[in-house]
Amino acid sequence: MQNSKMKFFDSHAHYNDEKFNVDRDKIINEIFNDEIKKIICAGYNLPSSKQALEIAQKYKNIYSIIGISPNDVINNKKDLYNQLSQIEKLAENKKVVAIGEIGLDYHWNTENKNIQKETFIKQIDLANKLKLPIVIHTREAVNDTLQILKENEVIKKGVFHCCPLNIELIKEALNLGYYISLAGPITFKNSKNANLIIDSLPLEKILIETDSPYLSPEPFRGKRNDSRNLKLIAEKISKVKQKTLKEISEITYKNTCRIFEINEEI
Repeated sequence: MQNSKMKFFDSHAHYNDEKFNVDRDKIINEIFNDEIKKIICAGYNLPSSKQALEIAQKYKNIYSIIGISPNDVINNKKDLYNQLSQIEKLAENKKVVAIGEIGLDYHWNTENKNIQKETFIKQIDLANKLKLPIVIHTREAVNDTLQILKENEVIKKGVFHCCPLNIELIKEALNLGYYISLAGPITFKNSKNANLIIDSLPLEKILIETDSPYLSPEPFRGKRNDSRNLKLIAEKISKVKQKTLKEISEITYKNTCRIFEINEEI
């Protein structure tokens, strides 16, 4: 991986996570000295969205996405709507580049499917109002996620973040105009579909992410993840696609800047 002048864009990371509380600034500065040029810090509820924006405002080349994830939806609708109203106000800031991560998750929660769906749709409406793309989290909820996206217009489309390695989901997502973001799981030894999925993806639709501090790629699986490991994900894609690492870094960098309307200059 020794190649000068490469530039990588981590399209989804959580430097607002408590696992970075001890050394957040130190890690971020080390990352930016290691060919990682831009990062998107992702919120998942109101407090983490506020912190994602604060981090983005502190660093020139960090941007934020804000929203309420399906795992952070609350059943009290009055409080939920108040949170969504605050998300809308935060999204007026220019360092906010998308609404997310939003979507459906039936792995952890199956008893609140209706409120998850309602919250997902309301945040699609918010993204449309603000002319922003969306960043989608879906887990064990493929059919309902796709149904909502087909029945509710999404003006700026967006990204399936840490996309499940499900070939049918990816075919449908591509048909609907979405980008696919690949993360550490494509490097896992037990990841049966990874090569097939990577091979099936058009280069112009691929993003890469770490989802830091989670989902460290091999050989660091189980350890705290950070954006420097993005190269291992890009390396896996480069081998399957028979491209150089530099080519994959440049393609995914440009793709991320395009979907989030971020200037490519460093």
